[in-house]
Amino acid sequence: MKTKYLIISALACGVFLSTSCKKDYLNITPTSKLSNTAILGDSSLFEDYVINRYLGVILQNKEGDGAPPGFGRGFEYGMWSSLTDESIYNNDDNTWLIQRGQLAPENTGIAGTIWGRSYRSIREINYALNNINSVQMSSAHRQRLLGELHFLRGYRYQDLIRNYGGVVLMGNKVTELNSNMQDPSLFQRASIQDCMKYAVSELDSAAQLLPLTLDNTWVLGRATKGAALALKSRLLLYAASPLYNAGSWADAAAAAQAVINMGQYSLDPSYASLFLNQNSPEIIFERTYALAAPHTRLEIANGPNSYGGWAGNTPLQNFVDSYQMSNGKDITDATSGYDSTNPYVNRDPRFYSTVLYNGASYRGSTIQTYTPGGKDSKDGPSNWNATKTGYYLRKFMNDAYPINNPWNAAGLQPWIYIRYAEVLLNYAEAQNEAVGPDATVYAAINQIRTRAGMPNLTAGLSQSQMRTAIWHERQVELAFEEHRFYDVRRWKIAGQTENVPAYGISVTLSGGAYTYSRIVALSGRTFSSKEYWLPIPLAEIQASNNQLQQNSGY
Repeated sequence: MKTKYLIISALACGVFLSTSCKKDYLNITPTSKLSNTAILGDSSLFEDYVINRYLGVILQNKEGDGAPPGFGRGFEYGMWSSLTDESIYNNDDNTWLIQRGQLAPENTGIAGTIWGRSYRSIREINYALNNINSVQMSSAHRQRLLGELHFLRGYRYQDLIRNYGGVVLMGNKVTELNSNMQDPSLFQRASIQDCMKYAVSELDSAAQLLPLTLDNTWVLGRATKGAALALKSRLLLYAASPLYNAGSWADAAAAAQAVINMGQYSLDPSYASLFLNQNSPEIIFERTYALAAPHTRLEIANGPNSYGGWAGNTPLQNFVDSYQMSNGKDITDATSGYDSTNPYVNRDPRFYSTVLYNGASYRGSTIQTYTPGGKDSKDGPSNWNATKTGYYLRKFMNDAYPINNPWNAAGLQPWIYIRYAEVLLNYAEAQNEAVGPDATVYAAINQIRTRAGMPNLTAGLSQSQMRTAIWHERQVELAFEEHRFYDVRRWKIAGQTENVPAYGISVTLSGGAYTYSRIVALSGRTFSSKEYWLPIPLAEIQASNNQLQQNSGY
């Protein structure tokens, strides 16, 4: 049942517009493609076409490790976290230039495929929307697929808006290679406010048509009413934020409250295991994976070098310092009990589920990032795969999967696009900004902290103090889930968080005792105001005959 979302047919390539040749000996039907007639003449093929719109095309090296990418980076080698103060990608792979503020239209690193993939996907969705009424199927089936297509289009526009700001609204157009390139509507960027209204309207349409729950015909990985409403809550939260200034906090709070009121979702009892369980009650929208399908195996891609891993996305000290003590106090608080000579004791339990550190228990052994001689340091085996930050990623990893030779025995973790904790955080932030820290704001945040094993927030916080608490909660709760990059930008605090060195920790063993020293793990990390938005790739500007307006500063 759970494999239907993962159908990878010729349709996954997005190739559906075929041409015929006049000569019979040239008129050969490719076996890797399906014609328009075949797709529109078979409701099952048409549904497969719709399902495959959850996937995109590989436009860049190391995207999906052979599997078609979905939304965002997901479980790929260089994750989106490694463009933030959460981590660095150990072997660069076109991430360091973004950390170092070297983004340019002709040099976009791993961030260069969002524009092209999103618009290709929108074109493919528009094709389906324009032709669905000609496909024979029941009215109920058609309504579900329409809801799915509107959701997918809304999701693609969300990805465009949060990366580029105001973008081109294509409506239902399906552009062809011979389309009129002088048509200004193909390149005219709408305002952020108009883009938000359009994307939200798509999600409203989707919510009216999609099923409330999954069943034997609507399986894991496909959109539901809750997914549409939850994504709407995210978009409206962004719209109200300082960077966008295109919506109201009250509307954002109401959108999140609508998801809460559905009563369909709850926090998973275990923070650590929810990322391994595709059936978690917390998951609202996810991508599932098949065992033998080609995609990145997390354990080998991010594991410590002595275990046969490649280090991958290694957490920064900047991020580690954000975890409070188990008593709820910041480590900078003199009364917190934090001991810099024993820094990993009595921290927020989510820390231990997210980060591997010197002395952490792991797979029947202990992580040793100390020098000299630590097996997970540069003194260990395969030292080119040793962490540069002194840490390894723990979150998402399944210890039951092998690290060595994992290709047909690992990789079934779901990538969670939206989960209930995010909705609670969306509500808390929007409600606090709209009316202040009322009881419902405390209730939303404290649910999450209680699940984590942390004490409730202190009563009597001011609106500003609650804002700080919510920002912190998002940082640790949603770590490595592709939120931090967008959060610090929409709050307009990236100048503080991203314009500081990428710190790591050096652990030295001497006389049986460890000494911890902060180091710069990646030099040159910097941020400028133009980087609140990504540059549109130069190739896209040139393809428009320079009609497409570039983002300011590039």
